Amino acid sequence: MTPLAGHGRYPFSPIRDRAAFDWPGGRRLAVYVGMNLECFAFGTGLGAVLAPGTAPDPAAGERDVLNYAWRDYGNRVGVWRMLELFDQLALPTTALVNAAMYEEAPEVVAAFHARGDEIAGHGRTNAERQASLAEAEEAALIADTTAAIHAAHGAPPRGWLGPWISQSATTPDLLAEAGYAYLLDWCHDDQPVWMATRDRGDGAGPGRILSVPYPQEINDIPAIVARRQEAATFADMIVDGFETLLADSVQAPRVMGIALHAYIMGQPHRMKHLARALGHIRAVGDGRVWFTTAGAIATHFAGLSADAD
Repeated sequence: MTPLAGHGRYPFSPIRDRAAFDWPGGRRLAVYVGMNLECFAFGTGLGAVLAPGTAPDPAAGERDVLNYAWRDYGNRVGVWRMLELFDQLALPTTALVNAAMYEEAPEVVAAFHARGDEIAGHGRTNAERQASLAEAEEAALIADTTAAIHAAHGAPPRGWLGPWISQSATTPDLLAEAGYAYLLDWCHDDQPVWMATRDRGDGAGPGRILSVPYPQEINDIPAIVARRQEAATFADMIVDGFETLLADSVQAPRVMGIALHAYIMGQPHRMKHLARALGHIRAVGDGRVWFTTAGAIATHFAGLSADAD
């Protein structure tokens, strides 16, 4: 039989057959919140379709006032509700930042940075995606994002989530070559996985970049926008996923990511459900779960790999 086309980034590996390890403090479940801080161009480009568009020319795509303003609500109002909740629960986050946020809504990113949260790269804006770009253009997108975050905070980001979770055939290579330690685009595992990257031609041979689990199920956009579920159901999904992963972690360590967007979960009627879910996992996980950031997960796992080498 003709072999299936493959990506060549990592081999198949059943989770039950891997070597056991611990997260810090002997804990077996690591939980992080991926807080997407996004902005969108007005009248052009991509955007989440929250309602049927009202643009006069449907062929031009979803670029109307209704959907733009809905998304803008997240940065103006919704994110501040969510920050209050994170503070109440003493819950760290990984802020996944569009570089354009430093021009469009700098106070938002500053608030997360002031908490000590990790700042990770999330492209220039979610009005574009990188998979359709030529390699040089994609490298420029990564460089622009990296430079904006470095200029704002004095250090470059270590992690990357592509806008629209969009990758070209060379994205992992470009990220590794730009100095990134990990990426979040692949939702293929409950543990970090090393991905191969291309030979840079410097004599060191092929490289690698770490894939840290990022959720497509415990993610408010697929759940609420795509599947038309509401916040109570999404909160139940968070709790149910947490309890299953906590039980699984007795046999093998796990990572649970929770992906949130301020224009979705920051709406008034959804906040009590988010508070219920995050409050539950915080209380149940106290002393048993590592509440952390994606970058700290990557650092710890890379250290374990170095010890094994």
